[in-house]
Amino acid sequence: MATAELERLRSPRVLGAPHPLLAPHLARRHAGFVERTRPRHLVIPASATVSLVVKLRDSAHHPPAFVAGPHHAHFVPDGDCAPSYLEVRLSPLSGYTLLGVPLNALRGRIVDLRDLLGADGRLLAERLRDARTWRERFTLLDRLLLDRLDGGPRPSPEVVRVLQRLAATGGAARISRLAGEVGWSHKHLITRFNQQVGLSPKAAARLVRFDRVLRRLEQPGAPGWERIAADAGYADQSHLVREFRKFTGVTPTEFTTDG
Repeated sequence: MATAELERLRSPRVLGAPHPLLAPHLARRHAGFVERTRPRHLVIPASATVSLVVKLRDSAHHPPAFVAGPHHAHFVPDGDCAPSYLEVRLSPLSGYTLLGVPLNALRGRIVDLRDLLGADGRLLAERLRDARTWRERFTLLDRLLLDRLDGGPRPSPEVVRVLQRLAATGGAARISRLAGEVGWSHKHLITRFNQQVGLSPKAAARLVRFDRVLRRLEQPGAPGWERIAADAGYADQSHLVREFRKFTGVTPTEFTTDG
C-alpha cells in the first residue's frame, strides 16, 4: 500500500498521492504541514468538504486530532495553527461513508476524532506522531481510510444523482426539479441531502456556483468581474461580491490580491 512520490512545494508543506482506491473520495492530495510553517491565524473558506486533521505537534486550541465538518460560510478558528500537522479533505458524500455518521451532525463544527472513531481515532493519532517520515504517515492514513471505506454506509443513489446534476449545471439546476427527477418530494430530498452531504441542496448549489468562479479566475486572461458574475449565473456583480464575503471573508479584489 505504498504512497506515490512526494512533492515538496515552495510553501513549507509536503503533498502525497493517496491510494488509488481512495483518490475518488478525496478533494485533494494528502497534505503535511512541516515545522517551518510559521504559526498563522487562518480564515477557513466555506466548503462542502470534510477535513480530518491530526496535529504532529500540539497547540493550545482544538483537540490533538479533529474533524472539521462542512460549512456554508467562512469561519475563523480560535488561535494559531499547530506548528506541524497532517490534513486530508474528504469529498462530499465520501465523508458520510468514511466517518460513518450523518454529516449534518458535523456541519459547522470541529469534533474530536476520538469522539467519532473511538479507539481507531486515538491509535491513528498516536501512530502518525510516532512515524518518522511523511511517506509512512500517509500510508498509515490510507490504511485507516481503506478499512473504513469497506464498511461505511453508502450514500443514496438519489443524493449522488442530485449532487452530480448540481455540479454539471454549475449549481443552476432548480432543486424542486431535481427532486422530481429522482422521484422524491422536495422535503425528503432536503432531509436526505443534509444527512449525507452535510449541507442543504441550495447551499451546495451556491458553493458549486462559487467554485466555478474560482476556477475561472485560475484561467489565463480571466475577464472582468461583471462578465465572470454573469457567466456564473449571478444577478449582478454586487451579488457576487456578497457571496465572496460570505464564503471567504474578503471581497473579490482582496481575494485576488492575496492570491
